[in-house]
Amino acid sequence: MKLYSALFVLSLIWGMSFLFIKVLLGIFDPWQIVFIRCLVGIITIVPLFLISRQKVDWKTLPVKKLLLVGFLNAGLPWGLIAWSETFLDSGYTAILNATTPIWTSMMGVFFFSITLQWKQWTGVIVGFVGILLLMDIDAPGLTKNQLGLGIILMLAATCCYGYSSQYAKKHLQDTTVWVTASSTLFAGLLLSAFMMLLTEGWKLPEDPLNYNVLLSIIGLGVFGSGIAYLLYYFMISAGSAEFATLVTYLVPVSAFMWGSVLLDERIHPSAFWGLLLIFAGVYLTGKRGKKKNDLNLEHDRTA
Repeated sequence: MKLYSALFVLSLIWGMSFLFIKVLLGIFDPWQIVFIRCLVGIITIVPLFLISRQKVDWKTLPVKKLLLVGFLNAGLPWGLIAWSETFLDSGYTAILNATTPIWTSMMGVFFFSITLQWKQWTGVIVGFVGILLLMDIDAPGLTKNQLGLGIILMLAATCCYGYSSQYAKKHLQDTTVWVTASSTLFAGLLLSAFMMLLTEGWKLPEDPLNYNVLLSIIGLGVFGSGIAYLLYYFMISAGSAEFATLVTYLVPVSAFMWGSVLLDERIHPSAFWGLLLIFAGVYLTGKRGKKKNDLNLEHDRTA
C-alpha cells in the first residue's frame, strides 16, 4: 500500500514539474533551472535529514557511485528536459517522459545482464512506434528540426533515468534513501554549476521575479526535487527500478491537465495515439514471467 501511495503522490508532483519548468523558462535558462531546483531541493531535504537523526557511516559511503547516479538521475536529465521544453509544450515532454520504463528495461539488457521475454521486446517495438508517431506531428510554431531536437533531448533524458535507476538498484541497495536523495541533488548542483560557467548562465535574469515564478521555484525545488526524490528512491529500495519508473504512466495525465488549464496548451490529436502506443509498450515491457530470480513487485511484496 505504501508503494502505491508513493507512486500516486509522486505522479502528481512530477506532473506539475513540467508546468513549473515551462514557467521558469520565461526567466531562466535550462541550467539555471537545474541549479535552482537542486539547491532548493537540498535546502528542503537537509533539515529533514538532520531532524530524523539518521546515522551515516561516512567512511564507507560509495561516493563515486552516488555521484554517478546524481549526474544521471538529476543534473544531466533535468538539463535536457528543460532544454527540450524550449521547443516542446509540457504535455509533449510528459508523453516522452513516459518512455522511461522502456529505456529502463533496455538499459537492463545492455548493461545489467537482464533478459527480456518476447512480450517485453514487443512492448519496446510498440513504444518506439508511438515515438515515431509523435515525430510526425505538425507542431504549431515549430519546424521539423526543432520538433525532432526536442524529442531527441527528452529521449536522452529518459535514457539517463533508465540507466541510473538500474544502477542505483544494483549498487546502492544498502545506502539509505536519505543519503541517495541528498547526494543526487548535490551531484546535480555541481553539474549544473559547471554548465552555468560554460554557458554564462551565472548571469542574473533581467526580468523581476513575479508570483508565478516564485511559486514555480518552490514547487519545482521543494516538491519536484526534494520530496519527490525521497519518494522515488524509497520505491526503488522497497520495490524495484521498474516499479519506480512506472510513475511515468500517470505523469502525462496530470501534465496534460495542468498545461491545458494554466498554460492554455493544446495537444495535437495524434499525440494521444502516440501516448496510447507508448503506454501499451510500457505495459508489455513491464510484463514478466513468474521466475524466482525476478526482481519484480510481486516478489517484493512477499519479502
